[in-house]
Amino acid sequence: MEKLDGYTVDLKGMADDTVSYRWQAGDDFFSAVQGQEIRHGQLDVALRVKRTSGAYELEFQLRGGVEVTCDRCLEAMTQPIDAQCTLKVVMGDDYADDGEVVTVPEREGTINVAWNIYEFAALQIPLRHVHEECSLTPALSQGEEEMDPRWEALKQMVKSDK
Repeated sequence: MEKLDGYTVDLKGMADDTVSYRWQAGDDFFSAVQGQEIRHGQLDVALRVKRTSGAYELEFQLRGGVEVTCDRCLEAMTQPIDAQCTLKVVMGDDYADDGEVVTVPEREGTINVAWNIYEFAALQIPLRHVHEECSLTPALSQGEEEMDPRWEALKQMVKSDK
């Protein structure tokens, strides 16, 4: 977890109402997070923290690409990531995350955003990821269905028996 300590934001110690952070999240980051979806990638992460009355608004901007496996050919491919995500944080007694608002203990006053960065990137990956060259298939004319060649051979055998 020490590798991810650099992603800790000190909310309690903010001198200004708005603070900005910038990170490069590469293979070391994805390895340290140990998530299942992404293991390699390169992201430029910008974070702007705005203090409002009783809460903090964390605005993330992620740009770059992550490595995923093509669903068709099973080769590695780069999935572009370009996302803006927001996280609302409040201070409280204990840590809690209800999906919309994260509560951090007031006695600590910090939040490590490494997992949030990972989740925001993972949410940008479509359910189906296919290389552009794998998704190019010959266009069929209207009404024509592509038939598996094995079925075509079987049809020919049946016709020859009649």
